[in-house]
Amino acid sequence: MIVGIGVDMVNIERFEGQIARSPRLMERLFTPHERELPLRSLAARYAAKEALIKALGGSEGVFWQEIEVPRLGERQAPSYVVDGETARTLAERGVTQTHLSLSHDGGLALAYVVLEGS
Repeated sequence: MIVGIGVDMVNIERFEGQIARSPRLMERLFTPHERELPLRSLAARYAAKEALIKALGGSEGVFWQEIEVPRLGERQAPSYVVDGETARTLAERGVTQTHLSLSHDGGLALAYVVLEGS
């Protein structure tokens, strides 16, 4: 059963400008492993985290640093690694599986997520 669906789109150039103006956003939004990625990949991960929050219906009990979208390679589908309170929030809302798709083209990064539950 589908528990939630979320989508988010990020303008990569605007995202890069926000990071340049407020470098501390990197620490607030991304895990240490994510921070090693190029900015266009970070824009897609930002969209993925926003899409997850939308699929959950809000950010209560969700913390950015507890959500990671690891780089798995070109032949593997993207996925979330979630821990802490955010993992408990997903479980409490009945989420048993997440499906994530990322894309970037034409200066935009897009994330689409489907949450499944029993």
